[in-house]
Amino acid sequence: MKFVNLLHNPDAGNEDHAKEELVSLLEENGFECRYSSMNKKNWKKLDEGVDFIISAGGDGTIRKITKHLLERKLSEKTWPIALLPLGTANNIAQTLEINGTTEEIIQSWHKAEVKKFDVGRIHNLPDAKFFLESFGYGLFPYLMRKMRKVDKKDIATPEKELQTALEILHEIIFSYEPRHCELKVDGVDHSGKFLLAEIMNTRLIGPNLFLSPHGDPGDGQFEIILIPERDKEKLASYVSKKINGLQEPYTFYQLKARDIKISWDGTHVHVDDEIVKLEKDEKISIELREGLLEFLVPENHN
Repeated sequence: MKFVNLLHNPDAGNEDHAKEELVSLLEENGFECRYSSMNKKNWKKLDEGVDFIISAGGDGTIRKITKHLLERKLSEKTWPIALLPLGTANNIAQTLEINGTTEEIIQSWHKAEVKKFDVGRIHNLPDAKFFLESFGYGLFPYLMRKMRKVDKKDIATPEKELQTALEILHEIIFSYEPRHCELKVDGVDHSGKFLLAEIMNTRLIGPNLFLSPHGDPGDGQFEIILIPERDKEKLASYVSKKINGLQEPYTFYQLKARDIKISWDGTHVHVDDEIVKLEKDEKISIELREGLLEFLVPENHN
């Protein structure tokens, strides 16, 4: 019998995802379970004897757990992470093609594969040292700041929150002025004026936008997405179709990269789902750290 440590965000999901239901499901499917609430301070005291960790929550929960694992000494034990996606966007789980009911996902762990997952190491940004999903300037930090001002009573469900974010994004695409970006990718200059500059490790960003549909967080490369002003209508059309329930494949201009030096004519950047304020034109350096994390993924995952 596999021994697992369930790290649970009780604020994510609904009643079906309460502590008792999750522990019961795990035990019924052949797992011995130790439970830890992410709302308690002692969740970091991981049991050394477990076979793997379970992150039950959204992308923010995964970031919290991986931050702790990455801060552990190299000599300390680490574990693969299994995901129970209970959050709003679940961009990491979608990138890893983890879907189905909670029970189906739990059952898949008996024959799961371990996938290496790259991490973006950020230099010269004291408030954030790494990213899992994406790091970027322009439209998305602006959208995140706008979303903070929305009355939470108006977004009672995760679906409504995603829809609201898409509608606000569509609106600000037309009013946002492109900014200058100094960008050097693996030693080659790609500077210019853009609506957004995103360094992506996952396929999706924000409200489930597939900006990097072929991205692979275990391939040893980032995808850099650059959207200049001439693509404003194209981006707005893509977002509009998504608002109306159409998920059309859309390819933005992409670069592959491992080592990046970047600065932006602005004062906000997002690191995954966090906004960081910085000095204007502050130069940031990002390097890819290959395979630092491991996730359990469905068998025969591509």
